[in-house]
Amino acid sequence: MRQNIRYRGLMSKAEPKELRRGWTTGACATAAAKAAYTALVSGTFPDPVEITLPKGGTADFILTRHSLSGTTASAGITKDAGDDPDVTHGALVTSRLRLLPAGSGVHFKAGDGVGTVTRPGLPIPPGEPAINPVPRQMMQAAINEVATLHGSPGDVEIEVSIENGAELALKTMNPRLGIVGGLSVLGTTGIVRPFSCASWIASIHRGVDVARAAGLTHVVGATGSTSEDAVRTRYELDEAAFLDMGDFAGGLLKYLRNHPVERLTLAGGFAKFSKLAQGALDLHSARSSVDFAFLQDLLREADAPSPLVEASGSANTAKEVLDGALAAGVDLANPLAHRTQTAVRAILRDAPVNIEILITDRQGAILGECGFDG
Repeated sequence: MRQNIRYRGLMSKAEPKELRRGWTTGACATAAAKAAYTALVSGTFPDPVEITLPKGGTADFILTRHSLSGTTASAGITKDAGDDPDVTHGALVTSRLRLLPAGSGVHFKAGDGVGTVTRPGLPIPPGEPAINPVPRQMMQAAINEVATLHGSPGDVEIEVSIENGAELALKTMNPRLGIVGGLSVLGTTGIVRPFSCASWIASIHRGVDVARAAGLTHVVGATGSTSEDAVRTRYELDEAAFLDMGDFAGGLLKYLRNHPVERLTLAGGFAKFSKLAQGALDLHSARSSVDFAFLQDLLREADAPSPLVEASGSANTAKEVLDGALAAGVDLANPLAHRTQTAVRAILRDAPVNIEILITDRQGAILGECGFDG
């Protein structure tokens, strides 16, 4: 079921071909909380319910379900993530409110499908429900708005639930970050921008924060599960050490400039690291490309046969170049690992991070490496 939501303030009618934006779990929880509290103080649920977004503009949400009984009320909204491949798209986000004694303020509780923070380093301290600061501020503001309108004290407990959240959380970084039992209630603007890199990079940053807070001295950035498994085979590291870098090498390395960790292992395939070796910060095929002239230079430095060097200039893929080198007995992966380490050091600038590079094949075997200093 999809939400029928009207939006005012930020959407542009002049851009009808753009991918459709959606709404964060924080925005949905806020709208549900506002509707439930309005029912508690007035006896009626607003439907649709309007909220103000953190960056300006308003959004209207239609309720999927609601109930009122004495000093408790709940409202549920079916999340619409727009055209973003969000794991919570279509999930029911419910806020259940319970009136508290005057002067109690607003308290937050993790309901079914919302996780609890167990490790330091996140914006919310251990023991608290995984409801991030901005959604908390949004809900607090919504409660204050209704309280002012109706002359009520605004003292409530807000219990947020996400349908199937415990199962959905297994598809996210939450277990690695020490968030157990469900998902996080996220969002800094209330809006989900389709296919945005921002949320992934933010998760990488939080991963570094958690690793540092846990006192870890060795972290891992891998481009995928195969290269990550290669590191797991080599080292026995805490789960929080694995940062799920993916294609966002720049997102990790730039953050480590100011938030260094003593040792960093980067692991990935030949093609992606050939781009990183030249300073590319986003390794996705749509945003950076393999430079075959660069690979030809590596072949020349490795004293590869001239026909191989020449043929590599018109190769279709980096794998084709690598396969040709392997067939000719030319080591191309180790020189690439050294070049990659040099490029990563330049990106990190003067950050005190000792770097190891591992280049893997598609089966996870290590083809080339450049180890830590010392």
